[in-house]
Amino acid sequence: MSSSIQDEILKLKEEKNAIILAHNYQPKEVQEIADFLGDSLELCIKASEIDDKDMVVFCGVDFMAETAYILNPDKKIVIPTMEAECPMAHMLPEEVLLEAKKEHPDAGVILYVNSIAEAKQHADTLCTSANAVKVTESLPHDKILFGPDKNLGNHVAEQIDKEIIHVPKDGHCYVHRLFHIEDVNLKREQYPNAEIICHPECDMKVQNACDKVMSTGGMLRYIAQSDKEEFVIGTEIDMITRINSEVPGKKLYPLLEGAICKTMKLHTLEKIRDALVNEAPEVVLPKEVADNSRKAVEHMLNASK
Repeated sequence: MSSSIQDEILKLKEEKNAIILAHNYQPKEVQEIADFLGDSLELCIKASEIDDKDMVVFCGVDFMAETAYILNPDKKIVIPTMEAECPMAHMLPEEVLLEAKKEHPDAGVILYVNSIAEAKQHADTLCTSANAVKVTESLPHDKILFGPDKNLGNHVAEQIDKEIIHVPKDGHCYVHRLFHIEDVNLKREQYPNAEIICHPECDMKVQNACDKVMSTGGMLRYIAQSDKEEFVIGTEIDMITRINSEVPGKKLYPLLEGAICKTMKLHTLEKIRDALVNEAPEVVLPKEVADNSRKAVEHMLNASK
């Protein structure tokens, strides 16, 4: 870390008594100035533990900052740009979920944390890619409405004996949809000694062709503990940036060079600096939405312990 703007951000952060949380898909220069890096579950847990800071600057997509607000309605939650929306989260609007609940009144409702707050408030619980199976097992229902990510829902369905109903029918992450089984086959030819790991947002054919399927946080821990030297990583490209920083000595190859989440990259250093200076754009939710959503978030956190 050496740029003057990074130094400026660090100074402002201290002056404002702020904490910077960043997702693993943020670019290197943003990862360097973050107080905490993590996947969705790790960021939720960290957000629930913030007691001594006045402001949270969230370098991630919109639903992550909303979740931080849900857990900290008394703190100022700032996102460097409101344009950082998760397309998958917006595939499940509130009215679609409510219609599905009418059709299946006996079903439990589990929403991926990658969903908008208006939908979260109608869920029994939330999950992340790291804890989806565990959370699903925690509900007593035999039938589960699961959304918005179809592939994560299928990943869960393969491991538990419950009926999973996708809401919507084809919710997906556009980045992980870029991966195909041909990419896996090609990397096996190129790097025969490498273990191939992918994210559960990938298509099931891709998941089944890989050696391991896990969240980004799980990837980091697994690689750090593994005796193996070479890995192919099937998720957003900057996950490799974080692993390289924290687990030196490993050889990491992307499953696909073009696996880039464009909205994650909207948080530039300049926008982070301006967010600290202006204490804006601020993320705020209606009280009823935040209160109702908090129950689902807290159920997830308790089920993850």
